[in-house]
Amino acid sequence: MENFKSIPGGICAPAGFSAAGVHCGIRHNHSKLDLALIKADVRCAGAGCYTTNKVYGAPITVDREHLKDGYAQAIVVNSGNANTCAPNGIELAKETCEIVANELGISADDVLPASTGVIGQAMSIEPFAKGIPAAAAKLAATDAGSHDAATAIMTTDTHSKEVAIEFPIGGKTCRMGAIAKGSGMIHPNMATMLLFITTDVKVEPAVLQAALSSVVPATFNQISVDGDTSTNDTVLLLASGLSGAEVQPGTADYDTFVAALTQVAEQLSRELAGDGEGATKLLECIVTGAPDLLTARAVSKSVIHSSLFKAAMFGADANWGRVLCAIGYTPGDFDISKTAVRLKSKAGEVFVCENAAYHPYSEDEAAKVLKEDEIQILVDLGSGDFTAKAWGCDLTYDYVKINGDYRT
Repeated sequence: MENFKSIPGGICAPAGFSAAGVHCGIRHNHSKLDLALIKADVRCAGAGCYTTNKVYGAPITVDREHLKDGYAQAIVVNSGNANTCAPNGIELAKETCEIVANELGISADDVLPASTGVIGQAMSIEPFAKGIPAAAAKLAATDAGSHDAATAIMTTDTHSKEVAIEFPIGGKTCRMGAIAKGSGMIHPNMATMLLFITTDVKVEPAVLQAALSSVVPATFNQISVDGDTSTNDTVLLLASGLSGAEVQPGTADYDTFVAALTQVAEQLSRELAGDGEGATKLLECIVTGAPDLLTARAVSKSVIHSSLFKAAMFGADANWGRVLCAIGYTPGDFDISKTAVRLKSKAGEVFVCENAAYHPYSEDEAAKVLKEDEIQILVDLGSGDFTAKAWGCDLTYDYVKINGDYRT
């Protein structure tokens, strides 16, 4: 529908952004990159969405405070320690911002911190004092800069997650880029994991926040890996305005901008769900025929959140009764009597349930369909015109293995 083109560059693709990743020693037993820095050449309009967990990371408190005026110029992220329930956590997050500000020659109030890793562990400022100057010296407006930053924010992720697209607004070429991390403790509500988005479109802060808040419910809120809402879920969006294109609410250009943001969000939602801890398959549930949007979203997420169904997908078992079970306990008042279910992958499609009852199918054919690494669960409620998607993954032996010794 929209003229979006995938391009290289990740979070550095839009005009005015550079990034870096370094190892600073937060992860004592590893040599992996554990500190990322993202810098804008100018003060940017900023927007954020955060976890709804009552226990939340100290950086979120600081982000909310620093974004009160709607502007920011840098993001600093560490992996290995969540800075949640940690002594002096807020003071440490603020001190981190001051170090970044001194290195970049900007205001500490324009720095947004984020952390991911183990909860409840004490943190020291020493790794930041060492790592931030090193990261500042490495800042690059390149694909490599984005990749290092994306790698530095990983915890149990198996690969880095980056996206960048190009699109026209008002006759000008605009760009949007993003990096994300997330593999476990993913069942977001109003945010997701750690995810940072940049764009060179000019958007006023309130309009930028409205755009982000409108995209989150249909994308990031529709992911579930394990049902645990993280304490540190954060989405930050910075707009430099350096493309020269500007969007105003209620215009076609605004719609294009929101569509671009939705594309980036959907792509990363799929990547995050597919890289769930121990996962071997991406599950996408598409609900159609729902009586309203909230029901469509709730049903799709209920299906991909079901541990029993996720385990069946790991075993390539077309146990469609588990889909109906998950639909049945979804909150809300809706009719399930016309529900139809199909299971689909690049190997084919099987029609397994009609009118909330068994529909004859071949178990052998179903097993072939479910052995692929991307599975679609197509649910038609037959009760309306609303549709929604949700993304999850299968539940494997490795999920327990990873989380049984996460702190070691």
